[in-house]
Amino acid sequence: MKLNEIKDNEGATKDRIRVGRGIGSGKGKTGGRGVKGQKARSGVAINGFEGGQMPIYRRLPKRGFNNIFASDFVTVSVGRIQTAIDAKKLDASATIDAAALKAAGVIRRLKDGVRILSDGELTAKVSIEAAGASKAAVEKIEKAGGSIKLPAVESAAE
Repeated sequence: MKLNEIKDNEGATKDRIRVGRGIGSGKGKTGGRGVKGQKARSGVAINGFEGGQMPIYRRLPKRGFNNIFASDFVTVSVGRIQTAIDAKKLDASATIDAAALKAAGVIRRLKDGVRILSDGELTAKVSIEAAGASKAAVEKIEKAGGSIKLPAVESAAE
Protein backbone atom coordinates (compact mmCIF):
# COMPACT_ATOMS: atom_id res chain seq x y z
CA MET A 1 0.00 0.00 0.00
CA LYS A 2 1.25 3.46 -0.93
CA LEU A 3 0.19 6.91 0.27
CA ASN A 4 -1.53 7.65 -3.03
CA GLU A 5 -3.68 4.53 -2.62
CA ILE A 6 -5.20 5.55 0.73
CA LYS A 7 -8.88 6.57 0.59
CA ASP A 8 -11.94 6.64 2.82
CA ASN A 9 -14.19 3.62 3.19
CA GLU A 10 -17.16 3.41 0.84
CA GLY A 11 -19.95 5.66 2.13
CA ALA A 12 -17.74 7.39 4.73
CA THR A 13 -17.93 10.77 3.00
CA LYS A 14 -20.82 12.47 1.28
CA ASP A 15 -20.71 15.23 -1.35
CA ARG A 16 -22.42 18.43 -0.26
CA ILE A 17 -25.56 19.40 -2.15
CA ARG A 18 -24.75 22.14 -4.67
CA VAL A 19 -27.85 24.28 -4.72
CA GLY A 20 -28.92 26.35 -7.74
CA ARG A 21 -26.82 24.53 -10.34
CA GLY A 22 -29.40 23.77 -13.02
CA ILE A 23 -32.62 21.72 -13.24
CA GLY A 24 -30.72 18.46 -13.80
CA SER A 25 -29.29 18.62 -10.26
CA GLY A 26 -32.74 18.39 -8.66
CA LYS A 27 -31.92 21.47 -6.57
CA GLY A 28 -31.82 24.08 -9.34
CA LYS A 29 -33.96 27.15 -10.09
CA THR A 30 -35.45 27.95 -6.64
CA GLY A 31 -32.79 25.93 -4.80
CA GLY A 32 -35.14 24.07 -2.47
CA ARG A 33 -36.84 27.28 -1.27
CA GLY A 34 -40.22 26.55 -2.85
CA VAL A 35 -41.52 29.27 -5.13
CA LYS A 36 -42.03 33.04 -5.28
CA GLY A 37 -42.79 35.54 -2.59
CA GLN A 38 -41.16 37.21 0.37
CA LYS A 39 -39.81 33.94 1.82
CA ALA A 40 -37.93 33.24 -1.42
CA ARG A 41 -35.70 36.23 -0.65
CA SER A 42 -32.73 36.04 1.68
CA GLY A 43 -32.88 37.26 5.27
CA VAL A 44 -36.63 36.90 5.80
CA ALA A 45 -38.18 35.29 8.86
CA ILE A 46 -41.71 36.32 9.70
CA ASN A 47 -42.10 34.88 13.17
CA GLY A 48 -45.66 33.87 14.05
CA PHE A 49 -46.99 34.99 10.65
CA GLU A 50 -49.38 32.49 9.09
CA GLY A 51 -49.98 34.00 5.66
CA GLY A 52 -52.82 36.28 6.70
CA GLN A 53 -54.68 33.50 8.53
CA MET A 54 -55.50 34.46 12.12
CA PRO A 55 -52.31 33.42 14.00
CA ILE A 56 -52.48 30.77 16.72
CA TYR A 57 -51.45 33.21 19.45
CA ARG A 58 -54.57 35.26 18.61
CA ARG A 59 -56.90 32.27 18.10
CA LEU A 60 -56.26 30.87 21.57
CA PRO A 61 -57.84 32.57 24.60
CA LYS A 62 -55.77 34.22 27.30
CA ARG A 63 -56.10 32.43 30.62
CA GLY A 64 -55.42 33.34 34.21
CA PHE A 65 -53.72 36.32 35.74
CA ASN A 66 -50.08 37.35 35.71
CA ASN A 67 -49.16 39.30 38.82
CA ILE A 68 -46.37 41.68 37.82
CA PHE A 69 -45.69 42.52 41.48
CA ALA A 70 -45.22 38.88 42.62
CA SER A 71 -41.91 38.11 44.33
CA ASP A 72 -39.61 35.73 42.47
CA PHE A 73 -37.70 33.65 45.03
CA VAL A 74 -34.70 31.40 44.44
CA THR A 75 -35.48 27.98 45.94
CA VAL A 76 -32.81 26.07 47.86
CA SER A 77 -33.37 22.70 49.52
CA VAL A 78 -31.95 21.82 52.95
CA GLY A 79 -30.24 18.86 51.26
CA ARG A 80 -28.41 21.24 48.90
CA ILE A 81 -27.25 23.33 51.89
CA GLN A 82 -25.98 20.15 53.63
CA THR A 83 -24.09 19.13 50.44
CA ALA A 84 -22.39 22.55 50.33
CA ILE A 85 -21.44 22.26 54.04
CA ASP A 86 -20.01 18.76 53.45
CA ALA A 87 -17.99 20.10 50.49
CA LYS A 88 -16.62 22.87 52.81
CA LYS A 89 -18.14 25.57 50.59
CA LEU A 90 -20.41 26.84 53.38
CA ASP A 91 -19.38 27.51 56.98
CA ALA A 92 -21.97 25.87 59.26
CA SER A 93 -20.92 27.98 62.27
CA ALA A 94 -21.61 31.28 60.47
CA THR A 95 -25.06 32.58 59.55
CA ILE A 96 -26.12 31.30 56.15
CA ASP A 97 -27.84 34.02 54.13
CA ALA A 98 -28.42 34.79 50.42
CA ALA A 99 -24.96 36.37 50.00
CA ALA A 100 -23.24 33.33 51.56
CA LEU A 101 -25.20 30.95 49.30
CA LYS A 102 -24.21 32.98 46.23
CA ALA A 103 -20.55 33.09 47.27
CA ALA A 104 -20.58 29.31 47.79
CA GLY A 105 -22.07 28.76 44.31
CA VAL A 106 -25.29 27.22 45.66
CA ILE A 107 -27.38 29.84 43.85
CA ARG A 108 -26.56 31.86 40.73
CA ARG A 109 -28.50 35.07 41.29
CA LEU A 110 -30.28 36.60 44.25
CA LYS A 111 -33.61 37.66 42.61
CA ASP A 112 -36.09 38.71 45.37
CA GLY A 113 -34.64 36.49 48.09
CA VAL A 114 -34.14 32.84 49.02
CA ARG A 115 -36.86 30.38 50.01
CA ILE A 116 -35.77 27.19 51.81
CA LEU A 117 -37.52 23.94 50.90
CA SER A 118 -37.42 20.61 52.75
CA ASP A 119 -36.04 18.28 50.06
CA GLY A 120 -33.12 16.18 51.38
CA GLU A 121 -31.68 15.74 54.87
CA LEU A 122 -29.91 18.19 57.18
CA THR A 123 -27.49 17.00 59.85
CA ALA A 124 -25.46 20.17 60.56
CA LYS A 125 -26.55 22.70 63.20
CA VAL A 126 -26.99 25.84 61.13
CA SER A 127 -28.35 29.35 61.52
CA ILE A 128 -30.19 30.43 58.37
CA GLU A 129 -31.50 33.83 57.33
CA ALA A 130 -33.96 33.63 54.41
CA ALA A 131 -36.94 35.39 52.83
CA GLY A 132 -39.13 32.33 53.31
CA ALA A 133 -39.22 28.65 54.20
CA SER A 134 -41.68 25.78 54.05
CA LYS A 135 -43.04 24.38 57.33
CA ALA A 136 -41.29 21.04 56.70
CA ALA A 137 -37.96 22.85 56.08
CA VAL A 138 -38.29 24.79 59.35
CA GLU A 139 -38.99 21.50 61.18
CA LYS A 140 -35.89 19.85 59.66
CA ILE A 141 -33.64 22.80 60.54
CA GLU A 142 -34.90 22.94 64.13
CA LYS A 143 -34.72 19.12 64.46
CA ALA A 144 -31.02 19.32 63.52
CA GLY A 145 -30.54 21.87 66.32
CA GLY A 146 -30.38 24.92 64.07
CA SER A 147 -32.44 28.08 63.79
CA ILE A 148 -34.05 30.01 60.95
CA LYS A 149 -34.75 33.73 60.86
CA LEU A 150 -37.58 34.84 58.58
CA PRO A 151 -38.83 38.41 58.01
CA ALA A 152 -41.90 39.46 60.01
CA VAL A 153 -45.08 38.93 58.00
CA GLU A 154 -47.84 41.54 58.31
CA SER A 155 -51.20 39.85 58.70
CA ALA A 156 -53.99 40.70 56.27
CA ALA A 157 -56.53 40.93 59.14
CA GLU A 158 -55.27 44.34 60.34
